[in-house]
Amino acid sequence: MFDLAELERAHEVVRDAVPPTPAYAWPLLAERLGTAVIVKHENHTPTGAFKVRGGLTYVDRLKHEKPETRGLISATRGNHGQSLAFAGRRHGLPVTIYVPRGNSVEKNRAMAAFGARLVEHGEDFQAAREEAYRQAGREGLHIVPAFHPKLVLGVATYALELLRTAPDIDVLYVPIGQGSGICGCILVRDLLGLKTEIVGVQSSLAPSYALSFAAGTVVTTESSNTRADGMATRIPDADALAIIRKGASRIVQVTDEEIAAAIRAYWTDTHNLAEGAGAAALAAALQEKHRLRGRRVGLILSGGNIDFDLFRKWVMAESASAERIPV
Repeated sequence: MFDLAELERAHEVVRDAVPPTPAYAWPLLAERLGTAVIVKHENHTPTGAFKVRGGLTYVDRLKHEKPETRGLISATRGNHGQSLAFAGRRHGLPVTIYVPRGNSVEKNRAMAAFGARLVEHGEDFQAAREEAYRQAGREGLHIVPAFHPKLVLGVATYALELLRTAPDIDVLYVPIGQGSGICGCILVRDLLGLKTEIVGVQSSLAPSYALSFAAGTVVTTESSNTRADGMATRIPDADALAIIRKGASRIVQVTDEEIAAAIRAYWTDTHNLAEGAGAAALAAALQEKHRLRGRRVGLILSGGNIDFDLFRKWVMAESASAERIPV
């Protein structure tokens, strides 16, 4: 999909707007997992999530290759839309974002604050995405998909930062939404000639990639009702699936209860706030704690954009039972 020189150039584009994010070894998380662990903090970007990297690279290439582009349109649950709004503002391009009804209020506000025109449509991401594609044709706007090689190129820069800082990571857990993050990690691992095992993570309530990984072909689901909206995918991307099946060892499914426990663990052990998808890697590592002893573990904290009301109703409400459920 890209070579190391192209990745280095993309990193320069990203670095102009987003300083390298930290990768910390947290001792309390190490105690919790019973082994060495390092966290890549993509919650520390200007949009609070890793996807800003893909937006910057995609829009930079678009401006060079199609300078006549008059505007962008896409669909999102939040972080992808923020990345495009952030990049569009830097390049003077108007951005229209479709979101499903009932989408995160705070993510909607953040996208609007970065300059996006927001339109609510449909009951889930897939319905919003289909309408965005139809609207792109009506208005003559450039449609930005949720998965694209230039988006992968951009988000892969976080893997480049991490794996050059910590090339001795034995196993890396990566959340899967539409697949750009884990694909970037796989491709960078291979470009650097490392042996790091890469494990994908999905919600048990939105397991389309996990089912597809097992079946060897795209498997869709009828619903994606997880509270971890960054992983609420019903229809996998075939190109992403091909990369994941070739380069990941497995996909772990985690429950919303396990994700809530991981969000609490991040807060108590590191004082970092994680959104649902952002905590999923830790949830999976905790689930597989028995197989990690003696291995150096990497966790992608992909974002921290969780609504306060959702945090209160989901994470804090479930903390009342934390005495009975290990966190």
